[in-house]
Amino acid sequence: MELRQLTYFEAVVRYGGFSRAAEQLHIAQPAVSAQVRRLEAELGTPLLERTTRRVALTHAGELFLARVRSVLGQLDEARADLAELAAVRRGHVRIGATLVLGSLDLPRSLAQFRRRYPGVTLALRAALIADLLGALGSGEIDIVLGPLHPELLDGFLAQPLVEERIVLVTPPGRLGSGPAPAGPAVLADFAGEPFVCLPAGSGLHAILVAAAAAAGFTPRIQLETHSPASIRELVAAGLGVALMAESSARAIGPDVGVHRLRPAPPHPPIGLIRVPERAPSPATRAFQQHLEQAYPVRVP
Repeated sequence: MELRQLTYFEAVVRYGGFSRAAEQLHIAQPAVSAQVRRLEAELGTPLLERTTRRVALTHAGELFLARVRSVLGQLDEARADLAELAAVRRGHVRIGATLVLGSLDLPRSLAQFRRRYPGVTLALRAALIADLLGALGSGEIDIVLGPLHPELLDGFLAQPLVEERIVLVTPPGRLGSGPAPAGPAVLADFAGEPFVCLPAGSGLHAILVAAAAAAGFTPRIQLETHSPASIRELVAAGLGVALMAESSARAIGPDVGVHRLRPAPPHPPIGLIRVPERAPSPATRAFQQHLEQAYPVRVP
């Protein structure tokens, strides 16, 4: 049994006759008839009822046609997979990432993807989420990894990957210090403290302002900086307190007090962001699937 016999048989049924099938296949009609007869001889049963006016399926032909179309469909999918794999091997992915990624281990994910697709060029840009979304919208980067702040995502498509939590960070010795939890704190108790934060327009700044408003005060932000690491350094130096993502607060760095809050301010999940109307390249789609497989537990 040959693949062309299955293809010819399916075409005869689809186009309603040998002549039409031959026209669509761009081969001579006798060749189509001969291959279908050989297929029937090998199977030991007629698949088609032939008259001068039409061609109809026998009962055996109906059963066989369903299997043939399944096989041909799977072959088409396999060809598409191989074509996409070839495109992935020659592609490139431009990634934007914030410095707050929770438990998403981006260096490890990039290294694993590079080993699987060594021919793909990876480019990484680190910045605040608002800046990265601007670059994504203008086509400078392909995807963004970072907090999925709802107020920033209008016009974008977001895929949550991992969770994150907001904690209060204080100078060493204030309500306990070190990486171990020091017990829950109440944000209102720190209303008179100077705060360290990212600039206005950042997601963290919006979280601090909203959490403080819910606690009944306006935060006195005396120091603004552009990275979570520098927030921690300033707090460790005794220059204020801060709200931070827990993954940043517990990362390697200067000693600070880390306190979960009661009530806990919400932090959006960390995820992948792209432009919905822009079809991703095969390489970008492969990287997205790589992340989805690495972090299969979805957050609400």
